[in-house]
Amino acid sequence: MAIDGLTTIASSLGPKQTMDRLEAEIKAKGLTVFARIDHAAGAAQVGLPLRPTELLIFGNARGGTPLMQSSQTAGIDLPLKCLVWQDEGGKTWLSYNDPGWIAQRHGLGAATDAAVKAMTTMLAAVTKAAATS
Repeated sequence: MAIDGLTTIASSLGPKQTMDRLEAEIKAKGLTVFARIDHAAGAAQVGLPLRPTELLIFGNARGGTPLMQSSQTAGIDLPLKCLVWQDEGGKTWLSYNDPGWIAQRHGLGAATDAAVKAMTTMLAAVTKAAATS
């Protein structure tokens, strides 16, 4: 499912296992994990309910810098992010911004095509590995 640049895939695993696997896959690719944010835990701290919702922020300067060299505003969408969340029916999903959409949003030229393609390929691989048992 892709809506307005957001790619969402179903996971056959639970939210925690999906996120743990995603983090491991990203680290195995040599990328840096900058933060893992548990939105549900934050909501619980202020007494609000929220189904499992966790964000992973990660990247690699070698991959992202060419996009920002083309248009520094691409930095608002970098580093990359993946969200693992559970819907009201208990199904786990994994969502991320499509790198092609990021390129289009910031008017990046052909000089960034290789970097965008590499990001797209990497995201597809790590999310598929994280979401399948």
